Amino acid sequence: MKPQPSIEPPRLPALVFLDGQTGALRVAALTLLDRLVVAAHRAGAGPIAIVAREPLPALERAAALGIEVRVIPTPPAAGGPALVTGTGLLVQAADVRALIERGGRLTTAAGDPLPIGVVSQAGPNWQASLDGRPEVAAQGLALRVTDATSARAATRAFWASLTSSADGFVDRFFNRPCGRVLSRLLIHTSISPNAVSLASVAIGLAAAGCFGMGSYSSAVVAALLFQLSAIVDCVDGDLARALFKETPLGKWLDLAGDQIVHLSVFAGIAVGLARQGQSPVAAWLGLAAVLGALLSFGVVVRGMRLPPKDRTRFTRRLIDSVTNRDFSVLVLALACLDRLEWFLWLSAAGSHVFWVAALALQPALRPRRKLA
Repeated sequence: MKPQPSIEPPRLPALVFLDGQTGALRVAALTLLDRLVVAAHRAGAGPIAIVAREPLPALERAAALGIEVRVIPTPPAAGGPALVTGTGLLVQAADVRALIERGGRLTTAAGDPLPIGVVSQAGPNWQASLDGRPEVAAQGLALRVTDATSARAATRAFWASLTSSADGFVDRFFNRPCGRVLSRLLIHTSISPNAVSLASVAIGLAAAGCFGMGSYSSAVVAALLFQLSAIVDCVDGDLARALFKETPLGKWLDLAGDQIVHLSVFAGIAVGLARQGQSPVAAWLGLAAVLGALLSFGVVVRGMRLPPKDRTRFTRRLIDSVTNRDFSVLVLALACLDRLEWFLWLSAAGSHVFWVAALALQPALRPRRKLA
């Protein structure tokens, strides 16, 4: 039996009414118009037409993503259902998608109406058409932006909203705030999120090399480098989400890079302790920790292969936990106390407990059917 071609659901046309005073305002390096076009496209709107009589502000990401837009001087006198929006707002694609699915008018989380919604007849009186429409409350960041002052406030709120489900306590309150300083600088450069991911891995490998030297001072330097690697590791996700540069390659590069760093650090600590001669079982502990980390990663990858409906909240938490580096603080503290062998014992035992428990709690993989 041959596979049937997938049929995409019809997309809802979108009309973006350009306001020259707001469309060119920038939030995290991109214009509001650019962000709105990308968000609408990702939400399932299209074709997208921009109603404007003046030159358009920059559409850098929309152009890079190959999103086609049509510029028209006046809106159609009458038309069918459409997504209509002004440019004086900052919204997320997930909220626009929910708006398209449910119809009505989007509001902020506090219930303030925003100039975006789905109307049955798109035309010149689009703002009046939104009045009285059913309200759909935004779940993510949704703000009015009317001038430079509110754009700066929106930028601060936007950066604060960029979090990850993999963030632990240290990531949330230390690594990400420290990394955000770098994110705010790099967002104005051509440096890609993947390049930042590779830089984080390189710093982590340098930390592993310093651990392997076997001296107290090199261990402290290594722990500091490992902490720096964890900070930089938060930056790639910031850039990807802020600039709409998320890719499957970037996701896997980040995930695999974290595991390479973890394995290298475990091995480096074991080599350093063996060189010091303080722990006669350091080599075995290091081998056990590396093997446990590999098995844990394998179990997590297995969980990622599960169908979405079989992925429980616990399974998602497992995927997040394998990239978490909260233990970097523990490594730094034990390095300063000259007690890294304690960490090696914990990681050697804990990694095996993790993968065994994770495997036991995962549902079985169903065999895939072969299509004739």
